[in-house]
Amino acid sequence: MPSFDFSLILSGQYHDMLLAGLRLSLQLLAFSLLLSLPLAIVVALMRMSPSAPLRALAATYVEVVRSIPLLAHMLFWYFAAPELLPEAAREWLYAGPVEAICAVMALVTYTAAYMAEDIRSGIRAIPAVQMEAGRALGLGFLPTMRHVILPQALRATVPPLISQTLNLWKNTSIATVIGAAEMMYQAAQMESDTFRSFEAFGFASLAYLSLSLAITGLAAWFQHRFPVRTM
Repeated sequence: MPSFDFSLILSGQYHDMLLAGLRLSLQLLAFSLLLSLPLAIVVALMRMSPSAPLRALAATYVEVVRSIPLLAHMLFWYFAAPELLPEAAREWLYAGPVEAICAVMALVTYTAAYMAEDIRSGIRAIPAVQMEAGRALGLGFLPTMRHVILPQALRATVPPLISQTLNLWKNTSIATVIGAAEMMYQAAQMESDTFRSFEAFGFASLAYLSLSLAITGLAAWFQHRFPVRTM
């Protein structure tokens, strides 16, 4: 019969390692989400812009990013992107938590492309007469979007954005490939040191599951509390 030593994850060195990895995973989630949402709004507005070059630029960004796996994004931002920086900027980057910074950049770039399409769908769901009414009142494209369209579109887009947040939380695990000491990295380190696979990856799986269920519950609560009514 297999034996399980849960004391490894309840106290001691490996307990501290796993908690440090969990904290970094949560930090990756928080920073990536805070940066992804504004970028996604900008990209969605560019895709709806009257300017053809802006529409083409945003569409290219979305299609290119979504056509490349997140793993490739992660490796590009860690190995290739720093080589494009000036020497002073590169030295500053490598003097800090370069793995975490590059992981955030990859996650933001990748997640914003998907969020932008969700936001654009929310904007397109708003009746066109509201844009026409704003323009008739003398508002330009951006003021109409800001004061009339976006508040309604973002409310309708919250459920899919929460789903993207769930995907982002799970995608933070990919940062382990570039050496970011997040939760999967620390679990792998513990397993390598102790050969206790069940305890190490059981902790990581339970942590991912717990927050995923919390995010899913938040989505269900929001849909119940603020049902989206068709206009």
